[in-house]
Amino acid sequence: MSGRILAAAAALAAGLTAPCAWAQATPRDEPGPVALDNDYVRVARNAAPCAQTAAGSCEDRVIVAMDKIEIRVGNTRRKLTRGQVAVFDRSQSYAPPQGGAYFEVAIKPNHPPVKSPPEMIPPEKNQPIYDGERFFVYIEQLAPGDIRARHSHSQRVEIRLNVGPLLDQWFDPPAPPVIPSIVNFRQATIHTTRNIGDMPLRNLIIEFKPERR
Repeated sequence: MSGRILAAAAALAAGLTAPCAWAQATPRDEPGPVALDNDYVRVARNAAPCAQTAAGSCEDRVIVAMDKIEIRVGNTRRKLTRGQVAVFDRSQSYAPPQGGAYFEVAIKPNHPPVKSPPEMIPPEKNQPIYDGERFFVYIEQLAPGDIRARHSHSQRVEIRLNVGPLLDQWFDPPAPPVIPSIVNFRQATIHTTRNIGDMPLRNLIIEFKPERR
């Protein structure tokens, strides 16, 4: 095993007992309706407090299926499976999903300015799902042993669909590894990523678009 991999594994192990100051803290995946709540988003677990649209609070929302679910919008029913999403804007309401597990991601309308890195470099090998005016959604995926070349991200919500892959990451500027929860809020970054585990990386990402200059 290379020195870099050993160092990454040691840092990850240390992170189990010592908090990381580099990334914004996020709740662990514990039972309860709120998975994440900060100035940008509120993520509810197996609950849909923003099913009814409301100006100033419940406008842009994303339902992320973690199992087989069904969403009713008026007289229309839509079925989703794990990793699929339904995106709603301020004009749309829906009935709370029925069936299995899911997350409701409500983007707060009056959130602070989005933070983006000084250089925007599109990542390779991801699967785009939705492209909107203020944010986009994609599946972040990386096979075991594969490398994603240097790329960038603005602030984003990360929902882990495949829990377990071990990553080796080179940050610009340097930063320590982070022990992830199921739901995380990631800060703007530029990095290179390698999957050094034996399981594919698969995350659902809701990433803010850079502020218009």
